[in-house]
Amino acid sequence: MSAESESRNTEPWGSFDENQGGGSAVIDMENMDDTSGSSFEDMGELHQRLREEEEEEEEEEGGGDGEFLGMKGIKGQLGRQVADEVWQAGKRQASKAFNLYANIDILRPYFDVEPVQVRSRLMESMIPVRMINFPQKIAGELYGPLMLVFTLVAILLHGMKTSDTVIREGTLMGTAIGTCFGYWLGVSSFIYFLAYLVNAQITMLQTLSLLGYGLFGHCVVLFITYNIHFHFLFYFLWLLCGGLSTLRMVTALLSRTVGQTPRLLLCGTLSVLHMMFLLYLHFNYHKIIEGLLESLEGPPMVPMQRVARDVPELTLNASLLMTH
Repeated sequence: MSAESESRNTEPWGSFDENQGGGSAVIDMENMDDTSGSSFEDMGELHQRLREEEEEEEEEEGGGDGEFLGMKGIKGQLGRQVADEVWQAGKRQASKAFNLYANIDILRPYFDVEPVQVRSRLMESMIPVRMINFPQKIAGELYGPLMLVFTLVAILLHGMKTSDTVIREGTLMGTAIGTCFGYWLGVSSFIYFLAYLVNAQITMLQTLSLLGYGLFGHCVVLFITYNIHFHFLFYFLWLLCGGLSTLRMVTALLSRTVGQTPRLLLCGTLSVLHMMFLLYLHFNYHKIIEGLLESLEGPPMVPMQRVARDVPELTLNASLLMTH
């Protein structure tokens, strides 16, 4: 049995030796897996990588506990700071939105007025009140005055376009808005300053409302005279409408001011500024009727030019010069 097993075990090696002795070795590549070598290499690299990561973790846990905790603490602080900044930014945005809504709520009472009340106040702005012994009631709202200022801006734009006004710097819209709002806000502030000096019982809101409603007469006068170009009509409406609206404001200030000199100073200043402003708007942005009449008459005649005389003598002198 032993001899047979030895002969069986040595037969493959014997065939291999015989083939090797022939000088060539034949390997059947078809029976081998193409991916066997690469899979073993990948597994080796993966095993080596895991081994290195485990060693690094053991080193960090064993020898660098303080450093590890320090890095973790820094990362935690940075994360908390970023989260805090995001929270603060959102809080600021929310507070701005709430503040804006609160500001709108603050301004809402000054514009909360019925159209019937605005219409009645427009009519009352042209009717002077004779009672000056007691303070007259002045509306503390801004809706009517603001609408009148915008109406005056539109009428002024119409006058600029019909008069062919040329603005070198800026636009017609900007000029009209600046003129109307500048007068309303500027003169109201100046009158309130004078009222404060003479101890008149009026607030800034009441001054804005009083002067704003006083522009109703200006709107009526300019709307008519920008479309009907007659000077006598303008002067008549200037004295009638402009005078009535100015007199209404003067009586309101007289009822809230004590003393002759303070009354004269305050009411005289307001009257001059209000009436002069209407004259400025008319003559600065108005197509004058004389200009239309001149355009209808035709272009002006060209003046006669002087013609040189003694033409024969000039030609004789020129011919003598040519001969020489």
